[in-house]
Amino acid sequence: MTRITVAKGDGIGPEIMDATLEIILAAGAKLEIDEIEVGEKVYLAGNTAESWEIIRRNKIFLKAPITTPQGGGYKSLNVTTRKFLGLYSNVRPCMSLHPFVSTKHPIMDIVIVRENEEDLYAGIEHQQTDEVVQCLKLISRPGCEKIVRYAFEYAKQQNRKKVTCFTKDNIMKQTDGLFHQVFDEIAKEYPEIENEHWIIDIGAAKMADTPEVFDVIVMPNLYGDVLSDVAAQITGSVGLAGSANIGEECSMFEAIHGSAPRRAGQNVANPSGLLQGAIMMLNHIGQTEIAEKVQNAWLKTLEDGIHTYDIYKEGTSSQKLGTKEFAKAVIENLGKKPSILKSVSYANNSALNLPKYKRKPAVKKELVGVDIFVQWNGSNPNELADKVKKIESNGIKLSMITNRGIKVWPDGFKETFCTDHWRCRFKPLENSEINKSNIIELLKNALNENIDSIKTENLYSFDGKAGYSLGQGQ
Repeated sequence: MTRITVAKGDGIGPEIMDATLEIILAAGAKLEIDEIEVGEKVYLAGNTAESWEIIRRNKIFLKAPITTPQGGGYKSLNVTTRKFLGLYSNVRPCMSLHPFVSTKHPIMDIVIVRENEEDLYAGIEHQQTDEVVQCLKLISRPGCEKIVRYAFEYAKQQNRKKVTCFTKDNIMKQTDGLFHQVFDEIAKEYPEIENEHWIIDIGAAKMADTPEVFDVIVMPNLYGDVLSDVAAQITGSVGLAGSANIGEECSMFEAIHGSAPRRAGQNVANPSGLLQGAIMMLNHIGQTEIAEKVQNAWLKTLEDGIHTYDIYKEGTSSQKLGTKEFAKAVIENLGKKPSILKSVSYANNSALNLPKYKRKPAVKKELVGVDIFVQWNGSNPNELADKVKKIESNGIKLSMITNRGIKVWPDGFKETFCTDHWRCRFKPLENSEINKSNIIELLKNALNENIDSIKTENLYSFDGKAGYSLGQGQ
C-alpha cells in the first residue's frame, strides 16, 4: 500500500480526477489517499502550508490541472511546485493511436524529457528602461547533467534506441552551449544508445513533419514545454497526454493540458491525460501490473471507438461518452487487451539508476572586464561613446557598445535601430588588470557624469575560456 497525495485542482480538474481514481482503484491499485486543496482560491487565501507538508511527507503527488493567470498576478503554481520539490525531470510520452484517433502521423512514438527547474522559467524579469525589459535565462551544469542523464537512463529502461538533444547553441553559445556540451559528455557513457543533436528550429520542424525519426528527445525547459504540447497535439489530441515530474525526493504526476474552465461541470472532459499521468505514477511506485492492466484497458476502449467529444469522429468512433461514462467503459475493459493497437507490458522494467550530482572541482576564475548597461535616449552611438569614455579610469577602457546585443560602436551601421538600452563593455588595456574596486570607480564616475547606469555584468574567464558572449557583429 502506498500513501499518495491527490489534488483535484480547478476547472475540469475535479471531474477528471474522480474518473481517474475510479478507474485505477477498480483495477486494484493499492493506494491510501490524502486529498488536499490546491488552486487559485486556496492560493489566494494563503492556506497552503498544510498542503505542502502533506505533499512532502507522502512524496507522491497526483495533481489535476490548476489555473494560472496570464500576464500578471501570482506565479504559476505548477512551476512553483516543480521547483520547490526539486522535480527536475518532466517526462511526456506522445504516441499516436492510429486509426482510432485521427492523426497525420500514424507511427509516431516519442518521449520528450524536459528540464523542469531552470532556463527562462526561473522567472527572473526586470524592466530596465522605458523601452526594454529583460528575462534572465539561467542554465546550470547540475541542471544539465541531471536531465541529460535521466533521458539516457529512461531510454535504457524502456529499451529505446536513440536520444536526441535540441538546443539553440548556434546563438546562445553560453547557456544552450553548456546544455549541448553536457549532452555530448554524458552520451559517451551510453555507447549502446544512439545520440544526436539538432538545432531547435529545424529540429522542431522535423518533429512536426516526420516525428517517426525521433525516439527520446531531451531539451531545456522552454523548448520542452512548447514542443511537448506540439508533439501531444500531432498524435491526435493534447488531451490524451500525461506527464511525470520526477525529483530526487518527490514526484508529481499530471495531465499536460490546462484546467479548461469553460468545460467545467459539463461532464464532457476527457480524463485520458490525467489517467496517463496516473499510469506513470503506478509504474513509478512499483505497481506495474496495475499500470499495465489500466493502460491496456484504456487502449482497448479507444480501439472500440468509445470516445469523448474531443476525439469523437463520425465513421471512426462508435460512441460519444461523457467523462463519467468513459471511465465506466474503461473499467469494463479491465483485463482485456487491444487487438490492433500495440498492448503494453511493464513487467520487465528495471529501476532507473540516477546517481546524485557530484560537484566538479572549481576552475580558475578571473575577472577580465565589465558590462555597464545604461539608459540613454539618444540615437547616435558615437555621441554615447564620447560621453561614456569620460568615466574610463586606471587603464580600464570602453571597448564596445551594443544595443539589444548588436554592436553599434565602434564601426556600427547607421541603419541599426536602437532602443534606450545600451551595453557598454569596459576592458583593461593589455598590461593592466581589473578588479571590483575598479568597477565601483567606473560607477562613481558614471554618477558624476550623469550617466544612468541600470545594471552591471562582470565578465569572467574560466580556465582561460571566455565566460561571456561577444556582441553580434564582433
